[in-house]
Amino acid sequence: MKILIFSTAYLPLQGGAEIAVKEITDRIPEREFDLVCPKIKPQFKNYERISNVNVWRVGHGWGKIDKLLFPWAGARMASKLHRAKRFNVIWAIMASFGGLAALRFKKKFPLTPFILTLQEGDTPEHIRSRARWLGPYYRQMFSWADYITAISRYLKEYAILQGAKCEVEVVPNGVDIQKFQKEKHKAQNADEAQKINFKKALGIKEDEKIIITISRLVEKNGIGDLIEALNCWQSMVGVPSAKLIIIGAGPLEKKLKTKVDSLKLNNQVIFLGDVSHSETPKYLAIADVFVRPSLAEGLGNAFLEAMAAGVPVIGTPVGGIPDFLQDGETGLFCEVKNPGSVAEKINLILSDPALREKIIKNASDLIEKKYRWDLIAKKMGAIFSRL
Repeated sequence: MKILIFSTAYLPLQGGAEIAVKEITDRIPEREFDLVCPKIKPQFKNYERISNVNVWRVGHGWGKIDKLLFPWAGARMASKLHRAKRFNVIWAIMASFGGLAALRFKKKFPLTPFILTLQEGDTPEHIRSRARWLGPYYRQMFSWADYITAISRYLKEYAILQGAKCEVEVVPNGVDIQKFQKEKHKAQNADEAQKINFKKALGIKEDEKIIITISRLVEKNGIGDLIEALNCWQSMVGVPSAKLIIIGAGPLEKKLKTKVDSLKLNNQVIFLGDVSHSETPKYLAIADVFVRPSLAEGLGNAFLEAMAAGVPVIGTPVGGIPDFLQDGETGLFCEVKNPGSVAEKINLILSDPALREKIIKNASDLIEKKYRWDLIAKKMGAIFSRL
């Protein structure tokens, strides 16, 4: 079976959608995968094989311009590949530029089954602005699809509202459990000197608690609220006794650093910038709590990875988060845009050992039962075969 994937980006650029494609395709070796995406950066190769996928990049490495032209350039490249390979299925990742390229291909080759996967984590306002800009073509991605998968119930309902005529199935993203558990066990079994040295390298004292977030520094992830929450929490406990590790980069970085400076939290907040996905488990392994007070969330891969690593999570009841976060059972809910609420939940998780252990166990059980990548790949493999 030959499957052609349309995506707005792919590795080495990495986000939840890119990681999902790699994890799924790695686990379905009996299929042949080709992927078409914009080039985006001039140093990226026009063609390369990444693991189980032939990656074809179109454009000149002109960033957003490559993305804007991708519906046409991507469809042309796909048509050329199709004449040579005759794909059995096309698979679009998100109702964005990749989805538009897939739509143009589908209209040209209507007998080729078209799967649309929704991975969107944007705010509803941002999605609506995109839909207005694309006009009727936006809804056509949904109405022309032969099958739609969504990473959360929230996105499934959204697909139906956009006029999906086909079956819509929830197929969440997953976690490489072994990778995160391995780092957890390494941290637990490391001698005290190793732990102290790792924390010391990060500027963390031996007795300080570690709050962590892994988030792009954009408005919808609520990192400004988390920084204010740290300030609120320290007012509650009276003595600075925690460090906040922020892993991720984005357009708000300068603004967030200014906020840290204005709140005199420079000694408490550590900006690590972008960290390779393969390196994040070792930071989660030393963390005491993961927090992301999101304004919107398609699902939230970073939450699932923290849960797999044995780190209790705090999040908001928005988007796909309620699919896996049950308040007081698999994590704690805080209120949206309410740093005081975030601070209260941080204080609760750090001060109640029984609640903490209960949440860690329940979350680990849930990940094992529902969010393993092998289970997700099996579901997608069955969908490919059915179509």
